[in-house]
Amino acid sequence: MAERIRVAVVYADPQRQLRREVELNAGATVAEAIRASAILDQLPGFTPSALGIFGRATAPEARLRDGDRVELYRPLKADPKEARRRRAQR
Repeated sequence: MAERIRVAVVYADPQRQLRREVELNAGATVAEAIRASAILDQLPGFTPSALGIFGRATAPEARLRDGDRVELYRPLKADPKEARRRRAQR
């Protein structure tokens, strides 16, 4: 029997937080975890602007370890540098 790992796939916005635990074969990727979680089915029209594991940017083909938390990031509403510049001009 193949070794199994458990990971969480999470998404949050101001209205809700979604968290799905999935069990995968060892060596699974971030993309496989997202597919297995079916979390995108609850977010019609949403495409992550970036992905992370415990707050660190990662690629869809990155390999997961047992206990990892895959995070789906939303696009920024405003560029932080531009927002800072506007506040400084006031």
